[in-house]
Amino acid sequence: MEPERKISAVAGPILQEGIGLALSRWSEPQLAVENEWGGRDSCRKAEQLVADIFSWFNHSTEPFYVDDLEDTLNEATLSLNTVAEDGSIEEVFLLYLTSSFRGTLDSILMEYDEMEKI
Repeated sequence: MEPERKISAVAGPILQEGIGLALSRWSEPQLAVENEWGGRDSCRKAEQLVADIFSWFNHSTEPFYVDDLEDTLNEATLSLNTVAEDGSIEEVFLLYLTSSFRGTLDSILMEYDEMEKI
């Protein structure tokens, strides 16, 4: 088992923002929140999804597997009373996630480089 990953206090909010941006581009959960398909607490469920994904990146002691992230996303869409049958989890969301994180991860890597110089 690998040691638990911890993202710095500076990088954490940047990563959470990237996750939120990726989710804001994904139509299924956005429609579910706007129309409260998951109930009155649909917004809270969407916010919890951001927290869950962040935790997956930040606290995981296991190697990252996209299948695990897909499972989390599938569970979230079900809790919002919608099903992503159009391939959006596997294709669209992961593409958004990758593009959102490209800049975020570059920022995090630069921060780690600066920390190593100290």
